[in-house]
Amino acid sequence: MKPDFAKYPDRLVPTIVVDNRTDQVLMMAYVNEESFQLSMQTRQTWFWSRSRHELWHKGETSGNTQAIVSVQIDCDADTLLMKVIPAGPACHTGHMSCFYRTL
Repeated sequence: MKPDFAKYPDRLVPTIVVDNRTDQVLMMAYVNEESFQLSMQTRQTWFWSRSRHELWHKGETSGNTQAIVSVQIDCDADTLLMKVIPAGPACHTGHMSCFYRTL
């Protein structure tokens, strides 16, 4: 089974990334077919950067990679949940999670 990329006009599937050890939500990003395949092959997280319009290997510049433990797909096959072992913070601000602010 793989994500139904055709459900979205931009062919990007939302992906929630969770720390496998703590269950903390680390980030939400998007995968396209190519980044999904790279993630599955390398067991490292790869995404599609909407702002840069290019593939993005998490940790490529920061060193804060994410080793994939498991990938789950939701009932509609249009959202992914990746459980990872992070090698450092997920957020570009240096926080472990991108979800560090409360409204």
